[in-house]
Amino acid sequence: MFNPAVTLQEFLGEIINTNVTLQEFLEEIVNTLYMVGMSLLIGTIFGSILGVVIVVTRRGGILAVPFVYFILNFLINIVRSVPFIILMVAMIPFTRSIVGTSIGTNAAIVPLIIFITPFIARLVENSLLEVGPGIIEAAESMGATPFQIIWYFILPEAFGSLILSLATATISLIGASAMAGVVGGGGIGNIAIIYGYQRYDTFAMFATIFILIIIVQLIQSTGNTVARLIRRR
Repeated sequence: MFNPAVTLQEFLGEIINTNVTLQEFLEEIVNTLYMVGMSLLIGTIFGSILGVVIVVTRRGGILAVPFVYFILNFLINIVRSVPFIILMVAMIPFTRSIVGTSIGTNAAIVPLIIFITPFIARLVENSLLEVGPGIIEAAESMGATPFQIIWYFILPEAFGSLILSLATATISLIGASAMAGVVGGGGIGNIAIIYGYQRYDTFAMFATIFILIIIVQLIQSTGNTVARLIRRR
């Protein structure tokens, strides 16, 4: 009967020199997917709202409020200027106040959300700015309200580009989640840090890299396929 507690060395043979168990690998992969999924969901909601707001409030936007645009743009740039590893450490007191701890998978989700929200906002902004002004002018000529212009004209027109942006954001989030292992955040990066780096486990390090490459390739391929299908419609 299959026993997930056996080491990969016992499972694959003596040629593999590692102390990582199959169970640990599977658990940390699930933790990575959980961290990325939750962070992406929340970050996409807030990031999309921010992205739309900075598009419509910029000079020449359909709801131009330069002061609001300046403040939001400034805040987004500040957060994006801080490397994730520094951001994660700096947010430890805030993270502890939210989830009660600064270690573990749930604790890593907090800085991941702060990291990915402005990133998605900037990607959404770029995607929406690709929409031609003729579409907006046509919507205004039909008497559409600002909300209707955004919801029924701009967003559908930019949907293919938004899908690609979401794939890009997901890949960046996976990279950031791997760094969470440095401060005990869990996930596949935890395997690379504890076994690959601290215990000089070469197999664990390369296995982690291989898994991350597979995940990234699947996400990018899926994003490209979905965006291509949308643009054909």
